[in-house]
Amino acid sequence: MERRDKEILVIGGGVTGAAIAYDLALRGFKVQVVERGSLGAGTSGRTHGLLHSGCRYIADVEVARECYEENVILRRIAPFLFEKNGGLFIAITEDDLKYKDFFLKQCERARIPVREVSREEALRLEPNLNPELKAAVEVPDGTFDPLKVILSFAASAKKYGAEFRPYNEVVGFRVSDGRIVGVRVLDKVRAREYELTPDFIINATGAWADKVARLAGVRVPVKPSPGVMVALDGRIGYMVFNRLNKPGDGDIIVHHRGTSVVGTTSWVVEDPDIVRAPQDHVELMIKRGSELAPIVSKLRVKAVYVSSRPLIGEGAATTGREVSRSFAILDHSRDGVENFASIIGGKFTTARLMAEKMGDFVAERLGVSVRSKTSELPMSPYWLYFE
Repeated sequence: MERRDKEILVIGGGVTGAAIAYDLALRGFKVQVVERGSLGAGTSGRTHGLLHSGCRYIADVEVARECYEENVILRRIAPFLFEKNGGLFIAITEDDLKYKDFFLKQCERARIPVREVSREEALRLEPNLNPELKAAVEVPDGTFDPLKVILSFAASAKKYGAEFRPYNEVVGFRVSDGRIVGVRVLDKVRAREYELTPDFIINATGAWADKVARLAGVRVPVKPSPGVMVALDGRIGYMVFNRLNKPGDGDIIVHHRGTSVVGTTSWVVEDPDIVRAPQDHVELMIKRGSELAPIVSKLRVKAVYVSSRPLIGEGAATTGREVSRSFAILDHSRDGVENFASIIGGKFTTARLMAEKMGDFVAERLGVSVRSKTSELPMSPYWLYFE
């Protein structure tokens, strides 16, 4: 692999930052990643761990197809990371049932392979589902441990020379003549500040993207959209349970090892560092989860947690459900800072694709012609990150 002398700094050690580091290191760039906490300490580490089939976003065929294609790629390049358990979309009410024909038609348009199954078969596959269900559709969902996926991207990046610095927080930029000429970093382990002088800086901090961008005097139109998830003391199924309707509160149950997680709610906040799980949201998760699987109401709540999605938008949306689930790369040369870009939006499942597009953008900006290979090569196992 040809090495390049350009140095790239990635801010943010979630799945997007780790995937970007892998993509750029594989293209031969010198890459450093700084993260203010541990890897995956932000939104990425708190996802419910659903490898989306795309069916949840089926109203937008392009987003749904993109999600499914990434689902297939990830299963191919890192089969050890994903539980290929599939999912079921379940109609409980007449309103759900009315949604079914639209859902199936959109899945066909998005070329997502799905299969309608009978009520009897659905209950045979998953005995804890609501016995009053009116329809069921099998979809190619999967599940994963978020931290293992992040570490696998990071291990893959390290294999090609990337350096990761957890507990190192960007606290300022030195801007001169329309360029960032210095990045001030607080090393929380050694209690010192130091400066980096990369050629290009990528802001991959998700819901925190605007807070970081402001340090350079620019803005990012990100809408932090928290969601509450409730982990139950017991695993109640094998396949992912989804409500057959438009995305709403408490319409997914994802199973991991000895736990089932009911998610999620969605609202919009100004500051992702100031988010608490409202008790009424927890109660709503139990109520809505019980509609999918009545056993939910009988289990002890083991844990409650919140993560803030980095959704795109500046409009009047207040619930997060009204905001785009695609992603965007923001070129801050348009704001007067030429060697700085941010990436927001997207989903955990599409992190590899987001990284590929950001890699294309950076390579073009730096005058380097080299394509991404992350969709072709097997990823490194997560445990190699620590070697």
